Amino acid sequence: MAIVPLPRRPFDRSAISGAESRDVPGDIPCDAVRRWYENDLGWATVPGTPVHVITGLRFDVLDVPAEAGIAALRHLGPIPGPGSPVVSHGGRMRLLVAAGSAEELPGLLEWLDWGGLDLDLTAVGTGGLMAAPTPPGGAGRLGGGLREAGSQGAAEWLRPPEPGREVEPSLPTMSALGGGGGAPDLVRVVDTVATHCHRVRLRRASTGPSESQPLAFS
Repeated sequence: MAIVPLPRRPFDRSAISGAESRDVPGDIPCDAVRRWYENDLGWATVPGTPVHVITGLRFDVLDVPAEAGIAALRHLGPIPGPGSPVVSHGGRMRLLVAAGSAEELPGLLEWLDWGGLDLDLTAVGTGGLMAAPTPPGGAGRLGGGLREAGSQGAAEWLRPPEPGREVEPSLPTMSALGGGGGAPDLVRVVDTVATHCHRVRLRRASTGPSESQPLAFS
């Protein structure tokens, strides 16, 4: 049965009752977060806390070191587009790509001559989970639609889903190869991300890991 997405809207903090807010001081209660993902975005979640969304249904995820991800996004410019969401979590960056991309990644890396190298680049697809970032709630944004990441711990939207826009048409996809449609080209995205993953590994091998820095993109 086809998944019919529900209308999307920014997270409404006023919908949280006073009792719920007191239960988790300074945080949004998990049930409110879950409602936003399931009801407003139409994304499936699994029971339990913290909230996790299921990958492989509406999107897959490219998981890369944050340093490589930021450099790749700067190189790609407007691609993967203002509607293609990006997550920061614990020093990693997660780029949402079209569902089915995780299955394509190994063959695509081979075709691009990246096969056999330890790039620290993985993909999460069917049967996987992604920690659900706190809904953006209209927080301030930087140029290009990518927010600053102030925390290295909890999952956080750097580029949240756009209110009123479907996610799928904006996600990098193999079908974009050769032109046509509005989705970015997954081949270009993967090749660029792999290049910067390789550069990060070479740099760290020669100089050691650099100190953690806040992520920003403009």
